Amino acid sequence: MHRVDSEERMMDEVTQRVALDDPSARTTAENVARDLAAQLQRGGDTLDADAYDAWFAADILWGSPYGATLTGFAGLNAIHHRMMDPSGPLTTLPAPASRFEVVSVLAPAPGVVVTQIRRQALVADGFSEMALYVLIEREGRWWLAAAQNTPIRQAARVPGD
Repeated sequence: MHRVDSEERMMDEVTQRVALDDPSARTTAENVARDLAAQLQRGGDTLDADAYDAWFAADILWGSPYGATLTGFAGLNAIHHRMMDPSGPLTTLPAPASRFEVVSVLAPAPGVVVTQIRRQALVADGFSEMALYVLIEREGRWWLAAAQNTPIRQAARVPGD
């Protein structure tokens, strides 16, 4: 009987979910997300990996849209330098012209912003992605602590649509 009571209590707790977003921090969170998107846009527009990575923490956790993971600024910044080098080898095309747009924002705790930012390629059939970013404030400055990128693909058409 003890196990049943425990399972019932757990199921009851699951149906009583907490909302993590703090409405009093909403404006700050939206501004932080917008400013990050603008910084990524500047770096992408100028093919400047250092500008693109300006907010990245030293110990950033990064997930690529292809499932690779990386920890640390130095290795990620080197990859971004290669990706944004217009004089790179023909097998490595520079990053495509894109538009960065904030899709959603969450302020789950003081000094923490979670945001989804879409990078939409501006060329037909260009590679686009959605990224989930976690930002942390330290001593008045916001840092990107973690990111996970996911490719955006056209949804398969359903017969009859």
